[in-house]
Amino acid sequence: MIKLSTKGRYGTRLMLNLALHYEEGKEAVVLKNISNEEDLSIRYLEQIIIPLKIHKLVKSVRGAGGGYTLAKHPSEITLCAIIEVLEGSCALVDCVEDPDSCERMTECATFEVWKEASELLKNYFESITLQDLVKIAKKKSR
Repeated sequence: MIKLSTKGRYGTRLMLNLALHYEEGKEAVVLKNISNEEDLSIRYLEQIIIPLKIHKLVKSVRGAGGGYTLAKHPSEITLCAIIEVLEGSCALVDCVEDPDSCERMTECATFEVWKEASELLKNYFESITLQDLVKIAKKKSR
């Protein structure tokens, strides 16, 4: 089974939570609040936030009222960007991203299938923004 790790899933929930607060006009949110709202470990969130900050998807705000906020508008952050920061490439197999990883690539018929499936997956994740997830979340909370 191909599946995202908890890092990717929880990181997406973290980013969605920040997007929802961003929409409400809140400057920054402390991880403890996100931990409580999402029922996720604060320690795990502290690990997940680091690569998101390094890749400039989130920014930290210091001082009173400090915490974390999105570095860009939710419409500018794709699901693909989040997944790639937390999980790595959206490619299903290594050879799609790194041709040197397999000696059989030129004669491998399945390579074409993995390549096309990876492109479909990546394009799908590229087409979904945090703004889209905010709309879905608001619809589901009615």
